[in-house]
Amino acid sequence: MGRNIIVTGGAIIQDDCGRILLQRRSDYGDWGLPGGGMEAGETIEETMIREVKEETGLTVKQYHLHAIYTGERMKYTYPDGNKVVFVMFLFNVEADLEGKLAEDGINLTYRDPQNESLQLMFKSIEDIVLDDINIVQRPIFVDLKEEDTSLLRT
Repeated sequence: MGRNIIVTGGAIIQDDCGRILLQRRSDYGDWGLPGGGMEAGETIEETMIREVKEETGLTVKQYHLHAIYTGERMKYTYPDGNKVVFVMFLFNVEADLEGKLAEDGINLTYRDPQNESLQLMFKSIEDIVLDDINIVQRPIFVDLKEEDTSLLRT
């Protein structure tokens, strides 16, 4: 049986301290970056901007392409047995954080209407535990920790 291809747009959003915004997803309960699947007729940039708004409530101010992930590391089998391979376009994103942070300066106060996000928290790359990250996004965080700067990642 073949694998379906899912094209996604995701965002690496950092705060003024260089911490990365993590999303704890309601469907898996694990952590990852905000983002999601492309809809028919969208550009990949529109996908990322829409997903960031839907999942975090944040408005994207500026962005540039960080990396494209494809290949063996992007294969995934859902709990229902559906096999897919992701093609992930990741962007470094500057978002408007004005008035969006909780008093602790770490968590976002946004509660998305679709309940996709259980929690939205900024965390330094050194404090991110890879085992807490969604298995599909884990290679991204390995590369971030190792400061890999290549555009195409397989």
